[in-house]
Amino acid sequence: MALPGPPEVTPARLAAALVAAFGTGILVALQTRINGELGQRLGDGFLAAFLSFGSGLVILLLATAVWRPGRRGIGRVVVALRERTIPWWLVFGGVGGALFVLGQGLTVGMLGVAMYTIAVVCGQTLSSLLLDHRGLALMPATPATPQRIVGTLLAIVAVGIALSDRIRPDIPIWALVIPLVAGLFVGWQQAVNGQVRQVSGSAFTATFGNFLVGAVVLGLALLVHIAVVGWNPTFPGEWWLYLGGLNGCVFIAAQAAIVRTTGVLLMGLALLAGQLMASVVFDLLVPVSGTGLHVVTLIGTALVLVAVVIAALPGRRGVTAS
Repeated sequence: MALPGPPEVTPARLAAALVAAFGTGILVALQTRINGELGQRLGDGFLAAFLSFGSGLVILLLATAVWRPGRRGIGRVVVALRERTIPWWLVFGGVGGALFVLGQGLTVGMLGVAMYTIAVVCGQTLSSLLLDHRGLALMPATPATPQRIVGTLLAIVAVGIALSDRIRPDIPIWALVIPLVAGLFVGWQQAVNGQVRQVSGSAFTATFGNFLVGAVVLGLALLVHIAVVGWNPTFPGEWWLYLGGLNGCVFIAAQAAIVRTTGVLLMGLALLAGQLMASVVFDLLVPVSGTGLHVVTLIGTALVLVAVVIAALPGRRGVTAS
């Protein structure tokens, strides 16, 4: 099956795509704020994550019924899987999204939006470095440059600084580890989503696959959780707490579409800039109950921004096209 080539990139198209990526980063931070609050209000991060992904899947199922290009895109992916022109695991990017959303519901109430975002960015930067260096399925390898290695190490140091005042007896170690692991999977998710978008010719298809897989994973995790701790939720009445799924539909589709114009590196830089800046604003103005903005978090945020800029600098032989 022939795959569509990349679009022609003009300066105006690239600038518009970078602005869109920055705005998408703000949406990611907004979802983190919403799902973190929902998880804390429910007292159950597993249920909050499932509600987020489940509501997003319902929206996409309704859209599939009326959006013919989306259905055609799903058909192309099915044909590619049947003909083995793509590996089966390429359609499981939703696992990364599921871990990211589950981490929001479980830990943002303890860490805050900015701290969760910094830890995710660290894992994401490391994952992107490794995936670019080795290549993945349809994505060619881009050997790591010294700049990218230095940027990755600086991101890790930044997380250590930002975490320094959050390591307390009442904060379990798993709450600090989960965002890092989620970030590793988010980097992989973005890489495979762009390739599903390429195969299907539809950002909608990549988004639908993410929510289908993620909802199944989180549904199974919720069932196990209920079997262990029981079921007695009290649902909050604020309508905005249930918008995480809709928000996720928008930013996952946007990422899958934007990456073909910008490449992974530039999209990641603009995305993380929007995500980190919005996270700091949320923790400053509307923090999740019991959290707030700390000085070391600001330092960590600044260092992570410096890290991703360093990682984006071209090597001596120039930037390799993604």
